[in-house]
Amino acid sequence: MRHQLFIAVAALILAACGGSDADKIGRASTVFNMLGKNDRIEVEGFDDPDVKGVACYISYAKKGGLKETVNLEEDASDASVSCVQTADIIRYREEAVIKPKEVFKRSASVAFKSQQIIRYYDGKRKAFAYLVYSDKIIQGSPKNSLSAVSCYNGQKADEREIAGVPNRQIFGSCVVDVAAAAKR
Repeated sequence: MRHQLFIAVAALILAACGGSDADKIGRASTVFNMLGKNDRIEVEGFDDPDVKGVACYISYAKKGGLKETVNLEEDASDASVSCVQTADIIRYREEAVIKPKEVFKRSASVAFKSQQIIRYYDGKRKAFAYLVYSDKIIQGSPKNSLSAVSCYNGQKADEREIAGVPNRQIFGSCVVDVAAAAKR
């Protein structure tokens, strides 16, 4: 019985520690704490896994103090996201981005609360919207932030990018692999 309880607790702790492939960019202390780390704002950056040439940066509030030391803190729901074009050409498969997808997730408490970024694709405008928000199992927070990246912000991609490649199109600075049209 003790062995099963230990395994259950260990699994819960590992699940709460689950992270993302984001890089820590920096932090700014906001409140001094005598015991443990200070309250702070942390900044992380990551590349969109399906949209080559787009990176996003998220900043979020992180509680410090003794509760953080023993992993019992619950972070505030405040967060902000900003996404930018990081290459001359943005490349993606339209089929891979057509549905909303979680591209970032972090635990915001020992259990039950998380912060995530969902990517939405606007096919009509050839743009991506990145939404950050927090949720809990029972009740989430309406606090959110949105960032958008358009295919038409950068230089137009060179037509040689699509020469001889079927089902590939250029939209502004984006080279898009589109699904083949259904045969009738």
